[in-house]
Amino acid sequence: MKFLKLIPILFIFFGNISYKNEVHAEIKNPEDFRLLSNESKNLSISNVEYFIKEGDKFIKDGDFEKAKDSYLDARKLAKQLASFYSDLNSSFKGIDARIPNEMQRKGKQTLQILAKSNERLASMYIKNKKPEVAVPLLIETIRIMSPNSSEGKEAYERLIQLGFVDTRYKG
Repeated sequence: MKFLKLIPILFIFFGNISYKNEVHAEIKNPEDFRLLSNESKNLSISNVEYFIKEGDKFIKDGDFEKAKDSYLDARKLAKQLASFYSDLNSSFKGIDARIPNEMQRKGKQTLQILAKSNERLASMYIKNKKPEVAVPLLIETIRIMSPNSSEGKEAYERLIQLGFVDTRYKG
């Protein structure tokens, strides 16, 4: 029974041990942990641009199949990023105005690069005598960028050249 009375005394004694010599985790540079902010990471606009540049290199080398794959990868990643930025934008509306502003800016950049990848893919399909595959890409570019943007005007002009539409846009 005396032993049981000793237990609280042991807890008090060992509970007051100094932790000065304990190892603490220290972050010397917080930027080291912002993994996705680095240029070489998968979920970034710079990676979409990389896929487009790779596709351009394959076009110059005459390897259209690899170029198409690279442009499709760029398009897929750009659509994912745009969706993620849109979700974050709508989630933080009315809570913290800075976050929706940032997500809107990043989303716009992503849509511009998506339009760029659509334009490259559409050009490839038109060159390979597959205009029926190029038309939805051109229409998507007009939808995401608006008919008044330079990308939208260019896409609509391509639709006229393909004979998909007849009426000229004067905007």
